[in-house]
Amino acid sequence: MIYWAPLFHFYQPPTQTRSILMRVSNEAYRPLLEVLKEYPHARATVNISGVLTEMLWECGHSDIITKLGDLAEKGKIEFTGSAKYHPILPLIPKEEIERQIRRNHLTNRYFLGDVYAPKGFFPPELCYSRDVVEPVIESRHEWIILSGVACPVAWTMNVIHEISSDAEKLAVFFRDDILSNKISFKDVNGRGFIDHLKQLYKGEGNIYVITAMDAETFGHHIQHWEKLFLAEVYETLEPVEVKKGTMRRQKPLAEQHKKLFEFQKNGEIKLIEIVSISQLLDLFPKGSSIEPRPSSWSTTIDDIKARNYYPLWKDKDNTIHQMQWEHLDITLELALKAVEVADNPTSRHFASIARGLLDPALHSCQFWWASKRPMWDVNMVNRGLNLHREVLLNAYKAIFVSGCSPQLKRQYYYKLVAARDLSNKITDRLVSE
Repeated sequence: MIYWAPLFHFYQPPTQTRSILMRVSNEAYRPLLEVLKEYPHARATVNISGVLTEMLWECGHSDIITKLGDLAEKGKIEFTGSAKYHPILPLIPKEEIERQIRRNHLTNRYFLGDVYAPKGFFPPELCYSRDVVEPVIESRHEWIILSGVACPVAWTMNVIHEISSDAEKLAVFFRDDILSNKISFKDVNGRGFIDHLKQLYKGEGNIYVITAMDAETFGHHIQHWEKLFLAEVYETLEPVEVKKGTMRRQKPLAEQHKKLFEFQKNGEIKLIEIVSISQLLDLFPKGSSIEPRPSSWSTTIDDIKARNYYPLWKDKDNTIHQMQWEHLDITLELALKAVEVADNPTSRHFASIARGLLDPALHSCQFWWASKRPMWDVNMVNRGLNLHREVLLNAYKAIFVSGCSPQLKRQYYYKLVAARDLSNKITDRLVSE
Protein backbone atom coordinates (compact mmCIF):
# COMPACT_ATOMS: atom_id res chain seq x y z
CA MET A 1 0.00 0.00 0.00
CA ILE A 2 1.14 3.53 -0.77
CA TYR A 3 -0.18 6.24 1.53
CA TRP A 4 -0.19 9.73 0.03
CA ALA A 5 -0.50 12.64 2.49
CA PRO A 6 -0.95 16.04 0.79
CA LEU A 7 -0.48 19.27 2.74
CA PHE A 8 -1.77 22.68 1.64
CA HIS A 9 -0.37 25.88 3.16
CA PHE A 10 -2.70 28.91 3.25
CA TYR A 11 -0.97 32.24 3.88
CA GLN A 12 -1.02 35.90 2.94
CA PRO A 13 1.21 38.56 4.53
CA PRO A 14 -0.24 41.18 6.90
CA THR A 15 0.72 43.85 4.33
CA GLN A 16 -1.35 42.22 1.57
CA THR A 17 -3.91 44.44 -0.19
CA ARG A 18 -7.63 43.71 0.01
CA SER A 19 -7.84 43.42 -3.79
CA ILE A 20 -5.15 40.73 -3.97
CA LEU A 21 -6.71 38.87 -1.04
CA MET A 22 -10.06 38.85 -2.85
CA ARG A 23 -8.42 37.63 -6.05
CA VAL A 24 -6.58 34.79 -4.28
CA SER A 25 -9.74 33.82 -2.41
CA ASN A 26 -11.73 33.60 -5.64
CA GLU A 27 -9.04 31.96 -7.76
CA ALA A 28 -7.57 29.52 -5.24
CA TYR A 29 -9.12 29.14 -1.80
CA ARG A 30 -12.78 28.67 -2.70
CA PRO A 31 -12.15 26.38 -5.71
CA LEU A 32 -9.64 24.26 -3.77
CA LEU A 33 -12.03 23.76 -0.88
CA GLU A 34 -14.80 22.83 -3.32
CA VAL A 35 -12.60 20.06 -4.73
CA LEU A 36 -11.95 18.75 -1.23
CA LYS A 37 -15.68 18.84 -0.55
CA GLU A 38 -16.63 17.15 -3.83
CA TYR A 39 -14.71 13.90 -3.35
CA PRO A 40 -15.85 11.92 -0.29
CA HIS A 41 -12.50 10.14 0.06
CA ALA A 42 -10.39 13.31 -0.28
CA ARG A 43 -8.08 13.92 2.66
CA ALA A 44 -5.54 16.65 3.33
CA THR A 45 -3.52 18.35 6.01
CA VAL A 46 -4.02 22.12 6.07
CA ASN A 47 -1.98 24.88 7.57
CA ILE A 48 -3.63 28.30 7.67
CA SER A 49 -1.67 31.11 9.26
CA GLY A 50 -3.63 33.00 11.90
CA VAL A 51 -2.98 36.31 10.14
CA LEU A 52 -4.82 35.01 7.06
CA THR A 53 -7.73 33.65 9.09
CA GLU A 54 -8.10 37.09 10.66
CA MET A 55 -7.82 38.89 7.31
CA LEU A 56 -10.42 36.63 5.69
CA TRP A 57 -12.86 37.49 8.46
CA GLU A 58 -12.14 41.22 8.37
CA CYS A 59 -12.35 41.46 4.57
CA GLY A 60 -15.65 39.64 4.13
CA HIS A 61 -14.40 36.18 3.16
CA SER A 62 -15.59 34.36 6.27
CA ASP A 63 -17.24 31.69 4.10
CA ILE A 64 -13.74 30.28 3.52
CA ILE A 65 -13.27 29.87 7.27
CA THR A 66 -16.67 28.17 7.47
CA LYS A 67 -15.77 25.80 4.62
CA LEU A 68 -12.51 24.86 6.34
CA GLY A 69 -14.36 24.21 9.59
CA ASP A 70 -16.95 22.03 7.85
CA LEU A 71 -14.26 19.94 6.14
CA ALA A 72 -12.46 19.47 9.46
CA GLU A 73 -15.67 18.49 11.22
CA LYS A 74 -16.27 15.81 8.58
CA GLY A 75 -12.74 14.46 9.07
CA LYS A 76 -11.61 15.40 5.56
CA ILE A 77 -8.88 17.75 6.69
CA GLU A 78 -6.72 18.19 9.76
CA PHE A 79 -5.07 21.43 10.80
CA THR A 80 -1.49 22.08 11.81
CA GLY A 81 -0.12 24.64 14.21
CA SER A 82 2.24 27.36 13.00
CA ALA A 83 3.34 30.93 13.71
CA LYS A 84 0.66 33.60 13.31
CA TYR A 85 2.50 36.17 11.19
CA HIS A 86 4.68 33.70 9.27
CA PRO A 87 8.11 34.75 10.57
CA ILE A 88 11.30 32.81 9.83
CA LEU A 89 11.42 31.07 13.21
CA PRO A 90 15.14 30.20 13.34
CA LEU A 91 15.97 33.89 12.90
CA ILE A 92 13.94 35.35 15.77
CA PRO A 93 14.34 35.04 19.57
CA LYS A 94 12.83 32.05 21.37
CA GLU A 95 10.37 34.25 23.24
CA GLU A 96 9.05 35.57 19.92
CA ILE A 97 8.75 32.02 18.54
CA GLU A 98 6.66 31.04 21.54
CA ARG A 99 4.50 34.15 21.26
CA GLN A 100 3.86 33.62 17.53
CA ILE A 101 2.88 29.97 18.07
CA ARG A 102 0.59 30.87 20.95
CA ARG A 103 -1.11 33.71 19.08
CA ASN A 104 -1.59 31.54 16.01
CA HIS A 105 -3.36 28.91 18.09
CA LEU A 106 -5.58 31.42 19.89
CA THR A 107 -6.57 33.15 16.63
CA ASN A 108 -7.42 29.98 14.72
CA ARG A 109 -9.19 28.48 17.71
CA TYR A 110 -11.32 31.61 18.02
CA PHE A 111 -12.45 31.56 14.38
CA LEU A 112 -12.54 27.80 13.74
CA GLY A 113 -13.65 26.53 17.14
CA ASP A 114 -13.00 23.07 18.55
CA VAL A 115 -12.20 21.53 15.17
CA TYR A 116 -8.93 23.44 15.30
CA ALA A 117 -6.95 20.90 17.34
CA PRO A 118 -3.59 20.52 15.60
CA LYS A 119 -1.31 17.58 16.33
CA GLY A 120 1.36 18.66 13.86
CA PHE A 121 3.38 21.81 13.32
CA PHE A 122 4.20 23.64 10.09
CA PRO A 123 7.16 26.02 10.46
CA PRO A 124 6.74 28.89 7.99
CA GLU A 125 8.59 28.18 4.74
CA LEU A 126 9.59 24.89 6.45
CA CYS A 127 12.49 26.84 7.96
CA TYR A 128 14.16 24.71 10.62
CA SER A 129 16.92 24.95 13.15
CA ARG A 130 17.39 23.24 16.49
CA ASP A 131 16.04 26.38 18.21
CA VAL A 132 12.54 25.59 16.90
CA VAL A 133 12.23 22.17 18.56
CA GLU A 134 11.65 23.14 22.18
CA PRO A 135 8.88 25.71 21.51
CA VAL A 136 7.10 23.20 19.24
CA ILE A 137 7.22 20.47 21.88
CA GLU A 138 6.22 22.84 24.67
CA SER A 139 3.16 23.90 22.64
CA ARG A 140 2.02 20.24 22.70
CA HIS A 141 2.56 19.35 19.07
CA GLU A 142 3.33 15.70 18.31
CA TRP A 143 5.07 16.12 14.96
CA ILE A 144 6.75 18.64 12.69
CA ILE A 145 7.09 18.68 8.92
CA LEU A 146 10.33 19.74 7.22
CA SER A 147 11.72 19.90 3.72
CA GLY A 148 13.24 16.73 2.32
CA VAL A 149 16.60 18.49 2.05
CA ALA A 150 16.65 18.64 5.87
CA CYS A 151 16.78 14.85 6.19
CA PRO A 152 20.28 13.88 7.43
CA VAL A 153 19.94 10.11 6.91
CA ALA A 154 19.14 7.81 4.02
CA TRP A 155 15.72 8.59 2.55
CA THR A 156 13.09 6.25 3.88
CA MET A 157 9.35 5.99 3.41
CA ASN A 158 8.41 3.22 5.85
CA VAL A 159 9.43 4.59 9.26
CA ILE A 160 8.94 7.88 11.10
CA HIS A 161 12.07 9.40 12.58
CA GLU A 162 12.14 11.50 15.76
CA ILE A 163 13.94 14.55 17.10
CA SER A 164 14.97 14.26 20.74
CA SER A 165 14.79 17.12 23.22
CA ASP A 166 15.62 16.27 26.84
CA ALA A 167 13.20 13.50 27.79
CA GLU A 168 10.67 14.29 25.06
CA LYS A 169 10.61 13.41 21.38
CA LEU A 170 9.03 15.03 18.35
CA ALA A 171 8.10 12.95 15.30
CA VAL A 172 9.50 14.47 12.12
CA PHE A 173 8.10 14.10 8.61
CA PHE A 174 9.90 15.15 5.45
CA ARG A 175 8.09 16.28 2.34
CA ASP A 176 9.08 14.82 -1.02
CA ASP A 177 10.71 17.96 -2.44
CA ILE A 178 11.02 16.62 -5.99
CA LEU A 179 7.40 15.58 -6.29
CA SER A 180 6.10 18.65 -4.48
CA ASN A 181 8.01 20.97 -6.79
CA LYS A 182 6.82 19.07 -9.85
CA ILE A 183 3.24 19.79 -8.76
CA SER A 184 3.98 23.40 -7.78
CA PHE A 185 5.61 24.24 -11.11
CA LYS A 186 3.25 22.26 -13.35
CA ASP A 187 5.90 19.72 -14.30
CA VAL A 188 3.58 16.74 -13.83
CA ASN A 189 -0.07 15.97 -14.57
CA GLY A 190 -2.42 13.73 -12.62
CA ARG A 191 -1.50 10.55 -14.44
CA GLY A 192 2.23 11.32 -14.24
CA PHE A 193 1.90 11.96 -10.51
CA ILE A 194 0.29 8.59 -9.89
CA ASP A 195 2.88 6.88 -12.10
CA HIS A 196 5.56 8.57 -9.99
CA LEU A 197 4.01 7.20 -6.80
CA LYS A 198 3.90 3.70 -8.30
CA GLN A 199 7.57 3.88 -9.26
CA LEU A 200 8.50 4.69 -5.67
CA TYR A 201 7.10 1.38 -4.47
CA LYS A 202 9.82 -1.27 -4.21
CA GLY A 203 7.61 -4.26 -3.63
CA GLU A 204 7.52 -4.86 0.12
CA GLY A 205 5.25 -3.60 2.90
CA ASN A 206 3.77 -0.12 3.01
CA ILE A 207 5.29 3.26 2.19
CA TYR A 208 4.17 6.86 2.55
CA VAL A 209 4.75 9.98 0.47
CA ILE A 210 4.14 13.54 1.65
CA THR A 211 3.70 16.48 -0.67
CA ALA A 212 3.47 20.05 0.63
CA MET A 213 2.93 23.30 -1.21
CA ASP A 214 1.15 26.65 -1.10
CA ALA A 215 -2.62 26.46 -1.41
CA GLU A 216 -2.32 29.42 -3.78
CA THR A 217 -0.68 27.04 -6.28
CA PHE A 218 -4.14 25.73 -7.17
CA GLY A 219 -5.87 28.41 -9.21
CA HIS A 220 -3.86 31.52 -8.39
CA HIS A 221 -0.30 30.60 -9.34
CA ILE A 222 -1.52 28.06 -11.91
CA GLN A 223 -4.95 28.73 -13.37
CA HIS A 224 -7.50 25.94 -12.79
CA TRP A 225 -4.80 23.65 -11.36
CA GLU A 226 -7.22 22.51 -8.64
CA LYS A 227 -9.27 20.85 -11.41
CA LEU A 228 -6.60 19.99 -13.97
CA PHE A 229 -4.41 18.30 -11.39
CA LEU A 230 -5.94 17.82 -7.96
CA ALA A 231 -9.47 16.86 -8.97
CA GLU A 232 -8.08 14.46 -11.56
CA VAL A 233 -5.92 12.74 -8.93
CA TYR A 234 -8.75 12.55 -6.39
CA GLU A 235 -11.12 11.16 -9.02
CA THR A 236 -8.63 8.57 -10.21
CA LEU A 237 -7.91 7.44 -6.66
CA GLU A 238 -11.54 6.78 -5.78
CA PRO A 239 -11.89 3.92 -3.29
CA VAL A 240 -12.42 0.40 -4.49
CA GLU A 241 -14.38 -2.51 -3.04
CA VAL A 242 -12.93 -6.00 -2.89
CA LYS A 243 -15.47 -8.76 -3.55
CA LYS A 244 -14.67 -12.41 -4.31
CA GLY A 245 -11.14 -11.69 -5.41
CA THR A 246 -12.07 -8.92 -7.82
CA MET A 247 -11.76 -5.15 -7.55
CA ARG A 248 -14.28 -2.64 -8.74
CA ARG A 249 -14.82 1.07 -8.27
CA GLN A 250 -17.60 2.52 -6.21
CA LYS A 251 -18.09 4.93 -9.15
CA PRO A 252 -17.14 3.67 -12.63
CA LEU A 253 -14.59 5.62 -14.66
CA ALA A 254 -13.28 5.22 -18.18
CA GLU A 255 -11.42 1.94 -18.63
CA GLN A 256 -8.13 3.66 -19.44
CA HIS A 257 -8.09 5.19 -15.94
CA LYS A 258 -8.92 1.99 -14.12
CA LYS A 259 -5.36 0.77 -13.59
CA LEU A 260 -3.96 4.08 -12.40
CA PHE A 261 -4.94 3.55 -8.78
CA GLU A 262 -4.04 -0.15 -8.68
CA PHE A 263 -0.91 -1.93 -9.82
CA GLN A 264 0.73 -5.30 -9.41
CA LYS A 265 3.88 -6.11 -7.48
CA ASN A 266 4.93 -9.72 -6.92
CA GLY A 267 1.50 -10.90 -8.02
CA GLU A 268 -0.36 -8.72 -5.50
CA ILE A 269 -2.61 -5.78 -6.29
CA LYS A 270 -1.44 -2.68 -4.41
CA LEU A 271 -3.45 0.43 -3.71
CA ILE A 272 -2.79 4.13 -3.24
CA GLU A 273 -4.69 5.63 -0.32
CA ILE A 274 -5.03 9.32 0.59
CA VAL A 275 -4.51 10.17 4.27
CA SER A 276 -3.72 13.05 6.59
CA ILE A 277 -0.20 13.26 7.98
CA SER A 278 -1.31 12.46 11.53
CA GLN A 279 -2.81 9.18 10.33
CA LEU A 280 0.69 8.06 9.38
CA LEU A 281 1.63 7.97 13.07
CA ASP A 282 -0.71 4.99 13.51
CA LEU A 283 0.36 3.27 10.30
CA PHE A 284 4.16 3.28 10.49
CA PRO A 285 6.76 2.36 13.13
CA LYS A 286 9.25 4.70 14.76
CA GLY A 287 12.62 5.14 13.14
CA SER A 288 15.84 6.64 14.45
CA SER A 289 16.53 9.67 16.62
CA ILE A 290 17.99 12.23 14.20
CA GLU A 291 19.00 15.88 13.97
CA PRO A 292 17.67 17.47 10.73
CA ARG A 293 19.76 19.95 8.80
CA PRO A 294 18.99 23.67 9.15
CA SER A 295 17.12 24.50 5.96
CA SER A 296 13.90 25.65 4.28
CA TRP A 297 11.80 24.33 1.41
CA SER A 298 13.77 26.67 -0.89
CA THR A 299 17.22 25.62 0.38
CA THR A 300 19.54 23.51 -1.77
CA ILE A 301 22.31 21.14 -0.72
CA ASP A 302 24.81 23.72 -2.01
CA ASP A 303 23.18 26.36 0.22
CA ILE A 304 23.58 24.03 3.21
CA LYS A 305 27.23 23.39 2.38
CA ALA A 306 27.75 27.16 2.25
CA ARG A 307 25.89 27.52 5.60
CA ASN A 308 23.44 29.76 3.77
CA TYR A 309 20.44 28.01 5.28
CA TYR A 310 17.64 30.48 4.50
CA PRO A 311 18.73 32.10 1.21
CA LEU A 312 15.40 33.66 0.26
CA TRP A 313 15.11 35.46 3.61
CA LYS A 314 18.64 36.06 4.89
CA ASP A 315 21.20 35.49 2.19
CA LYS A 316 24.68 36.26 3.44
CA ASP A 317 25.51 37.85 0.06
CA ASN A 318 22.34 39.97 -0.14
CA THR A 319 23.09 43.49 1.11
CA ILE A 320 19.43 44.46 1.44
CA HIS A 321 18.73 41.35 3.52
CA GLN A 322 21.56 42.24 5.85
CA MET A 323 20.27 45.80 6.31
CA GLN A 324 16.68 44.60 6.77
CA TRP A 325 17.66 42.26 9.59
CA GLU A 326 19.88 44.87 11.22
CA HIS A 327 16.94 47.28 11.10
CA LEU A 328 14.60 44.65 12.51
CA ASP A 329 17.02 43.83 15.33
CA ILE A 330 16.99 47.46 16.42
CA THR A 331 13.22 47.57 16.08
CA LEU A 332 12.82 44.51 18.26
CA GLU A 333 15.24 45.86 20.86
CA LEU A 334 13.40 49.19 21.17
CA ALA A 335 9.98 47.54 21.38
CA LEU A 336 11.04 45.20 24.18
CA LYS A 337 12.78 48.01 26.07
CA ALA A 338 9.63 50.15 25.76
CA VAL A 339 7.57 47.41 27.42
CA GLU A 340 10.19 47.05 30.14
CA VAL A 341 10.45 50.73 31.11
CA ALA A 342 6.80 51.81 30.63
CA ASP A 343 5.74 53.05 34.07
CA ASN A 344 2.83 55.44 33.52
CA PRO A 345 -0.41 55.37 31.50
CA THR A 346 1.01 57.28 28.53
CA SER A 347 4.19 55.23 28.21
CA ARG A 348 2.25 51.99 28.65
CA HIS A 349 -0.14 53.07 25.90
CA PHE A 350 2.63 53.60 23.35
CA ALA A 351 4.54 50.51 24.52
CA SER A 352 1.42 48.41 23.99
CA ILE A 353 1.06 49.72 20.44
CA ALA A 354 4.71 48.98 19.70
CA ARG A 355 4.45 45.47 21.14
CA GLY A 356 1.34 44.70 19.09
CA LEU A 357 2.86 46.03 15.85
CA LEU A 358 6.07 44.07 16.39
CA ASP A 359 4.31 40.74 15.75
CA PRO A 360 3.34 41.45 12.11
CA ALA A 361 6.62 43.31 11.60
CA LEU A 362 8.38 39.93 11.75
CA HIS A 363 6.60 38.49 8.69
CA SER A 364 8.72 36.72 6.10
CA CYS A 365 7.48 38.26 2.84
CA GLN A 366 9.41 41.52 3.22
CA PHE A 367 12.64 39.51 2.96
CA TRP A 368 11.37 37.10 0.29
CA TRP A 369 10.55 39.98 -2.05
CA ALA A 370 14.10 41.33 -1.59
CA SER A 371 15.78 38.00 -2.38
CA LYS A 372 16.23 38.49 -6.13
CA ARG A 373 16.14 34.72 -6.56
CA PRO A 374 14.26 35.95 -8.66
CA MET A 375 11.65 37.66 -6.42
CA TRP A 376 11.85 41.45 -6.29
CA ASP A 377 9.08 43.87 -5.32
CA VAL A 378 10.06 47.24 -3.88
CA ASN A 379 6.57 47.92 -2.53
CA MET A 380 6.35 44.68 -0.53
CA VAL A 381 9.80 45.38 0.93
CA ASN A 382 8.80 48.95 1.75
CA ARG A 383 5.54 47.90 3.40
CA GLY A 384 7.53 45.72 5.76
CA LEU A 385 9.87 48.61 6.44
CA ASN A 386 6.88 50.83 7.21
CA LEU A 387 5.76 48.35 9.87
CA HIS A 388 9.20 48.61 11.45
CA ARG A 389 8.98 52.40 11.40
CA GLU A 390 5.62 52.34 13.21
CA VAL A 391 7.05 50.07 15.89
CA LEU A 392 10.05 52.36 16.32
CA LEU A 393 7.89 55.49 16.54
CA ASN A 394 5.71 54.10 19.31
CA ALA A 395 8.54 52.33 21.12
CA TYR A 396 10.73 55.39 21.38
CA LYS A 397 7.74 57.54 22.31
CA ALA A 398 7.06 55.11 25.19
CA ILE A 399 10.69 55.27 26.30
CA PHE A 400 10.77 59.08 26.02
CA VAL A 401 7.67 59.67 28.18
CA SER A 402 8.62 57.01 30.73
CA GLY A 403 10.44 57.67 33.96
CA CYS A 404 13.68 56.00 32.88
CA SER A 405 16.96 57.88 33.15
CA PRO A 406 18.03 60.56 30.65
CA GLN A 407 21.08 58.43 29.86
CA LEU A 408 18.88 55.51 28.83
CA LYS A 409 16.66 57.76 26.73
CA ARG A 410 19.74 59.14 24.97
CA GLN A 411 21.09 55.63 24.38
CA TYR A 412 17.90 54.52 22.68
CA TYR A 413 17.59 57.73 20.75
CA TYR A 414 20.94 56.94 19.16
CA LYS A 415 19.57 53.52 18.24
CA LEU A 416 16.54 55.22 16.70
CA VAL A 417 18.85 57.42 14.62
CA ALA A 418 20.82 54.35 13.51
CA ALA A 419 17.58 52.66 12.44
CA ARG A 420 16.56 55.79 10.54
CA ASP A 421 19.88 55.73 8.69
CA LEU A 422 19.44 52.06 7.79
CA SER A 423 15.90 52.73 6.60
CA ASN A 424 17.14 55.48 4.30
CA LYS A 425 19.86 53.22 2.92
CA ILE A 426 17.35 50.48 2.21
CA THR A 427 15.05 52.97 0.48
CA ASP A 428 17.97 54.23 -1.61
CA ARG A 429 18.71 50.66 -2.73
CA LEU A 430 15.06 50.04 -3.56
CA VAL A 431 14.88 53.04 -5.91
CA SER A 432 18.31 52.52 -7.49
CA GLU A 433 18.26 48.79 -8.23
